[in-house]
Amino acid sequence: MTIAKRIAEALEILKAIGMPREQLNDRTAITLLALLGLRPERKWSEATNPRMGIRGILDFAREQVDKQYAENSRESVRKLSVKQLVAAGILIHNPDNPARKTNSQYNCYQVSEPALRLFRRVGSRSWKKELSGFLEKQGTLAAEYARVRNLERVPVRTKEGSKISLSPGGHSKLIRAIIEDFASFYVPGGNLIYVGDTGKKWGYFDGELLASLNVSLEQHGKMPDVIIYDSVRNWLVLVEAVASVGPVDGIRHSELSNLFKSSTAGLVYVTAFPDRGSVFRKFLDVVAWETEVWCASDPTHLIHFNGERFLGPYAP
Repeated sequence: MTIAKRIAEALEILKAIGMPREQLNDRTAITLLALLGLRPERKWSEATNPRMGIRGILDFAREQVDKQYAENSRESVRKLSVKQLVAAGILIHNPDNPARKTNSQYNCYQVSEPALRLFRRVGSRSWKKELSGFLEKQGTLAAEYARVRNLERVPVRTKEGSKISLSPGGHSKLIRAIIEDFASFYVPGGNLIYVGDTGKKWGYFDGELLASLNVSLEQHGKMPDVIIYDSVRNWLVLVEAVASVGPVDGIRHSELSNLFKSSTAGLVYVTAFPDRGSVFRKFLDVVAWETEVWCASDPTHLIHFNGERFLGPYAP
């Protein structure tokens, strides 16, 4: 059997067991083959489940499927393939010593016995029946991800007949995620008041609604990137989108507090990042207390910077 065909088989199996789309790639397929000891000449019925670390997976890729992974790809294999296979119940982390420290050089993984029995049925008449039984017990990781904590998404509302148009670029992508994801999860049914744009100052603006909350734009100051009004809780949610610069730090918190000090709605401060990568880490130490951080990569989670309440305004 050719290497390409074996990888293609593994991809079909990953799809069948419900792995998310992000894991339907050669890296995860090769990871699975390595942990099943399935060299190209072996049949699926001959699959085994040796204990193996990330180094063993890279060695298998190089020696058995002629795939050269760079040394710095170890974290990608662990974080973007192995971790998800563990979560799906396919792999067991440190079966020989579950208490092993996460930074130990002896960390290893092993295909679980139920998963091994399933994989040994690939291509057989009993495959579909075995797969159905396995999924009934294990569920699928894709379904788990899609469930996303059972949060109900309700889109924000805009003025009737209004459209939002943003300039291209990473900052605008983050603003779109704030409107479509953050708002629908955490300010469901809220009213969009303002959206800034890098190409023009006003990407969207509902001046009448803002004025009804006693906020006048005659005051001097830089607007946040997105403003959403929660009429049910009477909150004015001020969001800064940080693709490169500009979190709600102490200075910015003071600026926004002053700019919206006349608001009849309570003020909620949020800093949005694309993910928890380098930009997030760069500004982590300066994010103001009593604010929230939201990452587009993890839309159903908030990072709360300590205060007496979670996601809510504070008395001035």
